[in-house]
Amino acid sequence: PGPAVPATALLDAYRPGTDRFLATPRRTLLGTGTAAEVPHDDRPPAVRVREALDAARRAGHTAPVVMGALPFDPWAAGSLAVPETVRRATALREDPLVSRPVPDGGPGTWQTREVPAPAAYCAAVAAAVRRMRAGEFDKVVLARTLELTSSHDLDLPAMLRRLARHDPGGYTFALPSGPGRTLIGASPELLVARTGNRLTANPLAGSAPRSDDLAEDVRRAAALLESPKDLHEHAVVVEAVRAALAPFCASLEVPQQPTLVRTEAMWHLSTTVTGTLTAPATTSLDLASALHPTPAVCGTPTDVARAVIAESEPFDRGAYTGMVGWQDADGDGEWVVTIRCAEAEGRSLRLFAGAGVVAASSPDAETAETGAKFRTFLNAVGATL
Repeated sequence: PGPAVPATALLDAYRPGTDRFLATPRRTLLGTGTAAEVPHDDRPPAVRVREALDAARRAGHTAPVVMGALPFDPWAAGSLAVPETVRRATALREDPLVSRPVPDGGPGTWQTREVPAPAAYCAAVAAAVRRMRAGEFDKVVLARTLELTSSHDLDLPAMLRRLARHDPGGYTFALPSGPGRTLIGASPELLVARTGNRLTANPLAGSAPRSDDLAEDVRRAAALLESPKDLHEHAVVVEAVRAALAPFCASLEVPQQPTLVRTEAMWHLSTTVTGTLTAPATTSLDLASALHPTPAVCGTPTDVARAVIAESEPFDRGAYTGMVGWQDADGDGEWVVTIRCAEAEGRSLRLFAGAGVVAASSPDAETAETGAKFRTFLNAVGATL
């Protein structure tokens, strides 16, 4: 039987602390309560998730699902759990009620702090560019954060509704990420989805800020499709995705040229990779773990890029540029790259944004790009940079 509730009803029912909400272009999920936490130990996440789902089935859950997030650092603890109940609906974009106007975030009273400050971020990008031009590595993704502190308690359900309605065709999420903490965001990027023996991955790399002026917006989109720097950056990511998925696949289709996808704030170069799995036992999280981290969120070579990130970023990424998603007991699932997100705690929000830095990068342009990427969330809370 089809879902009995509209997707917006699940969106409106979300309550922080106890619920896990995830909307994708295929479905909307609302998990309530916690039947079991997925433990953190030395075993791969895919093994621990499979074990938790098997245990939930034995305990009487007929269709258990794991929902949650895994961090950028593969050795750090994630926040994965089997909810007590999971309600399902169609995709938000298929619900006509999603187009209802939603009140703006207000002109809220926010104190803002950029970490690192733009000048320091610019300097880190310039240092990375010098090292790449000297041949040390090919690419690194450098991020910065924006700390917002409100004079009032945060209204996370209202933020989630605004994020979802601004981009109902994207991936919107809100879920506990630690004691008293909530990970909330609207990502444009699917890491990988598995349905039966079919997989889909949608790497994004190479981007340009949108413009409010229609003619300028179209010009920026066209320029992005012809930018040698962005096309090269995109090709490196697509090749890494192909190489990571090929060992699992009987066939893999990789388009020759990228297309464009748009969010409210950004244009992105996009390639949709599809494949047929060789082994039915390969789960969505097996695939996601093989892909993570792609050069779109880390760099190349991966080990060198990780070290440069650790040296250059004066904060812990936590869940940012990890993955967020769901998997069922059959191994089907969807895992999304955790970008355009914030972590909420008390009256504070920490926003994250990064830019792919290559030898041809301009430090000023990459700093401006991170500022544009903050806009997705700033618009949802009524704050400005």
